[in-house]
Amino acid sequence: MRFFIIFANMKENYIVSARKYRPATFATVVGQNALTHTLKTAIASGKLAHAYLFCGPRGVGKTTCARIFAKAINCEHLSADGEPCNECESCRAFNEQRSYNIVELDAASNNSVDDIRGITDQVRIPPQVGRYRVFIIDEVHMLSTQAFNAFLKTLEEPPEYAIFILATTEKQKIIPTILSRCQIYDFARITVPDIVAQLQYIAKDRGVQAENAALNVIAQKADGALRDALSIFDQVSASSEGNITYQSTIENLNVLDHDYYFRLDEAFLAGDVPSTLLVFKEIRDHGFDAQFFINGLAQHLRDLMMASSPRTAPLLEMNDDVAQRYVLEAAKFTPQFYYKAMDLCNTCDLNYRDASNKQFLVELTLIKIVQLIAAPAPTTPTGQGMKKIQPAAAQPAAKQVKSAPQPQQAKPDQQPQQAAPQPQAKPAPAADPVPEPQPPFPEPPHPATIYQAQPAPAKRTNIGSTRVMVGNVLSGKSASTTAAAEPTPAQESYEAQHQAFTDKQLLEVWQDYIVKHPHEHLIINTMRTSKPRRITDTQLEISVQNAGQVSFMNNALPHILDFVRKGLSNDDIGLTVVLDESMPAPKIMTERELIEDIKTRHPEFNDMLDDFKLTLA
Repeated sequence: MRFFIIFANMKENYIVSARKYRPATFATVVGQNALTHTLKTAIASGKLAHAYLFCGPRGVGKTTCARIFAKAINCEHLSADGEPCNECESCRAFNEQRSYNIVELDAASNNSVDDIRGITDQVRIPPQVGRYRVFIIDEVHMLSTQAFNAFLKTLEEPPEYAIFILATTEKQKIIPTILSRCQIYDFARITVPDIVAQLQYIAKDRGVQAENAALNVIAQKADGALRDALSIFDQVSASSEGNITYQSTIENLNVLDHDYYFRLDEAFLAGDVPSTLLVFKEIRDHGFDAQFFINGLAQHLRDLMMASSPRTAPLLEMNDDVAQRYVLEAAKFTPQFYYKAMDLCNTCDLNYRDASNKQFLVELTLIKIVQLIAAPAPTTPTGQGMKKIQPAAAQPAAKQVKSAPQPQQAKPDQQPQQAAPQPQAKPAPAADPVPEPQPPFPEPPHPATIYQAQPAPAKRTNIGSTRVMVGNVLSGKSASTTAAAEPTPAQESYEAQHQAFTDKQLLEVWQDYIVKHPHEHLIINTMRTSKPRRITDTQLEISVQNAGQVSFMNNALPHILDFVRKGLSNDDIGLTVVLDESMPAPKIMTERELIEDIKTRHPEFNDMLDDFKLTLA
């Protein structure tokens, strides 16, 4: 019976950490040093405003600072730096919650005009003890518009002994006329190191053993709110029986361990899609939501990117041991990987709610992230200075004609003699690049012709007309200067053609391309209006009206040039796309103007309207 009574008394005397360790002086406020220094200076100098607005996230000390401020301005033995003594009658009355000089109102539940009128009635009563009456209105943004308007006059011209302190988490909801009457103090989120230091102090004071890694998890979970951190600390402390470890903390808070993400990093580097998907399955088997996982992966990639540079490493909100591990891991990836992988995670998060198969969406995102390293995209620029090169697989016929006799002409007894020089007569493997290791799910090779980029020529301007050269000259002679350093067998066997051609033949080939490519609407429409003209015997030029035409014409230029060269049997032909700003821009007409233009240019259109008795709306 005696043990039960003692245990019951212990439960009655227990106070949660958020209340027991609530700051009583400005010096004990955590993470708001600049703001508390300003308030103490104002109190010490006697330069007090009649209205203050404390705004910021939850759990950062807004109401606490308001109470300390109210206690300090009525303290009878104020310290030189503006701290209350906590020993005089005014301070003791405040600490014991029996002071009549401090009035608190919760605007979340008292937000009507009548509640504000009750405050304005109390403002008329001067303080009986002390110098000021302080009115603290918490969650002031919850007041109705009518209540705000009823409060305006009192807030603007209060008695000299009345001071108002308004606290809110959503400053944007307060009407501007209230904001203009207050001194505004913005409270910042409390940093992870500050929260960890406070938790270490509380753990030592309560006699609780706590690992720094566990306290760091609690601080990150609190998201800058010290009150939340203290509540989580009490929760974990109770479940771990006074010994807070990292493992017990992540299990109690349902936090995904960093080791899972580091295992994914190794799978990404190895291009191992199956291992990546197995890690994701293991995470799901532990009960973690797929969207929670993808957001955690995005945060992990963000932390890796921050750790990759000494300039951004201070942005890591974690303890030194974990931060050092991130720094070592970040050196294995490139910045481009981080940018693309984070974009994939963000896209997955945006599409998660609408996805019918959410697991497949996350798995597809993981596969794409693996492919960023396993199968990087080609870096060849598109549309400028491309030289056509036939793949090696497409050229064996031409190579065999020049390098070796036909197989049916060789005699059986001569086959061993021809096999000896065989390795020297096969330059093809040396010309082809060594294949890179393919990922578990490689993308099929594109069958299209491969183009290599050439350096773009300098920009050119012609005096007398406003024309700026934008495209690149594609010429057989100029291109061969860089590409012919190491000729392939196919290039050695190819005989260049230099047949002369007339302007008429050029226009016929040009029109032939338009006829044979009817589905390339943008290209053929431009080719119909922009005819090629000769600059030299083999160098051609076309003028277009805008930069958009320059872009898609440059993209199609290799195919057009190849078609023209074959049609005219001349490999020396080069083609340039230029932007001619002197050409008239196309007129943009409304539907009504377009119909009227058709009626003007085609009178038979009017006859058709009359025959069918049609009218235009």
